[in-house]
Amino acid sequence: MNPFRLAPFVLALGTPLAASAQQRAVLPPVLPWSGASEGWIAAPNDPWITPAERDGFAETPSYAETRAWLERLAAASPLLTLETFGRTGEGRDLYFVRASKGGAPKPVVLIQAGIHSGEIDGKDAGLMLLRDIALRGKADLLEEIDLVFVPIYNADGHERTSPYNRPNQRGPGNPGIRSTPQNINLNRDYAKADAPETQAMLRLLNRLDPILYVDMHVSDGFDHGYDVTYTFAGWGRHVQSRAITGWLNGSFKTGVDAFIRESGHNPHFYPSAIDERDLSRGLRVAAEGPRYSTGYGDFARVPTVLVEMHCLKPYRQRVLGAYAMMEGALRQAARDRATLRAAIDADRAERPKTLAVRWERDETPLDWVTFAGVALERYRSPASGEEEVRYLARTEPQRVPVIGQRPVAHVTLPKAWWIPSDSTDIIERLDLHGIRYERVDTPQALELDFVRLAEPALGPVSERRVMVSAKMRHERRRATMRAGSLRVPYDQPKGLLAAALLEAEAPDSFLAWGFFPGMLQRAGGMERYAGAPLAEAMLARSPGLRAAFEAKLASDAAFAKDGEARLAWILDHSPYRDDGYLLYPIGREL
Repeated sequence: MNPFRLAPFVLALGTPLAASAQQRAVLPPVLPWSGASEGWIAAPNDPWITPAERDGFAETPSYAETRAWLERLAAASPLLTLETFGRTGEGRDLYFVRASKGGAPKPVVLIQAGIHSGEIDGKDAGLMLLRDIALRGKADLLEEIDLVFVPIYNADGHERTSPYNRPNQRGPGNPGIRSTPQNINLNRDYAKADAPETQAMLRLLNRLDPILYVDMHVSDGFDHGYDVTYTFAGWGRHVQSRAITGWLNGSFKTGVDAFIRESGHNPHFYPSAIDERDLSRGLRVAAEGPRYSTGYGDFARVPTVLVEMHCLKPYRQRVLGAYAMMEGALRQAARDRATLRAAIDADRAERPKTLAVRWERDETPLDWVTFAGVALERYRSPASGEEEVRYLARTEPQRVPVIGQRPVAHVTLPKAWWIPSDSTDIIERLDLHGIRYERVDTPQALELDFVRLAEPALGPVSERRVMVSAKMRHERRRATMRAGSLRVPYDQPKGLLAAALLEAEAPDSFLAWGFFPGMLQRAGGMERYAGAPLAEAMLARSPGLRAAFEAKLASDAAFAKDGEARLAWILDHSPYRDDGYLLYPIGREL
């Protein structure tokens, strides 16, 4: 998932090479592969051959061609319907295909492709699978469940095709881009929900309440011997939804891995290496916040699996592996639908007392696994001037540790959060996430716990937002919440998701994403001809204040040289201060 793109190779005199001769990325050799899933490919004269199959998996069809093919398939089968569920930033329809035998409502498995539209394997695999469900004998998949398939989630990015997108990926020849044209990575947007695509998907999730949510990707990273990898929030201490994760780590993994292997592919949990040049240092896993699909599912109590096909495998192999993954997931969810529903209900009934808000790497391994890396050799590159690696076309299994994280800071969760009536963008997000609240009709005088920031810092810029960090201290205050304010109870199925969004210290909170810029701006002020004498008098009257002021001067040279900052610091200890400055406006009912 690398946004880097190769520019056309330029000759020494500055003349671009002809398009047919443009420099392409040099990729490692291909590991040999053949599998039973090759039998799923349609014959060249098949009237229902998909566009990717027709082109020998050299390219992927456009948005218009994909939709036209699916509309023709739906017209030929009573099992399929198409429905629009939103619009992109550029005005394209977001649509899904529902595969169902009708009758009584059934649990839904929601599969989406193209959240990163350069990683489009899932779309072409989904077209093949829908064809085989509708016309080629796989309608049994719909006996116990419905399939809802979103073929192109980032539809605008999908249309910005170029052979120079994703240069380290082996096909197709016309991938789209990773983020939307507005430069929003949709798999970083679940919590803050800025993109219209994300808002549409959250509404769809609330509407369908799927028993399984599958998010199709293609990895970047180092070479290895697996062609179907996947992940979920599934490593012990990192998990919020323990019953769901128990199913994912147990029955789901066992059943899906077996189906994938029978189809001729090699599955593994998604590997993120601590050092891609030295796998002996281990693979790493981490706590996931609700900005990601998998983290969002963990907090919202929706079983969520992120699938990563491997970028260095040929596109044909990857599409077939994606097909195997999706069919295996559908079959396992159908078999375990009652058990899975019970796990979802159990997690939605849980009310943990605390939330971990900061994590650090724990060097004690969570586990040891046998991992099939690819052998490599090292050489000195005349281009980089440093040691680089070349992958060799053979696997090299080794035992490696899995390194996780440990929580180092928690917050105790309140009975409820109180949100001012003018926080309209926050209220809109609560509605999108399906978080329940009560709106008060009259002013409420309350004792609440608030957070005040100290030493706030802006940055980095992420997903078109300026992140905010700070030291935080809690203070009990008497507050009057105006009519129209919201009380968000923790005691609800999405209470933990509410905590992850509303708790100031949480890494994916609305505060962290910069939703409250006004609190960082000091209102009003005092002219220095009045402020300086007042500050002098305060220092003279209060030995404690003077001692703290002198300590600040001694420890902060820049502060000591800044007269405005010195006066502001002293006046912040007076009744003239702006009481709303650096005060997070969401109160906590303890």
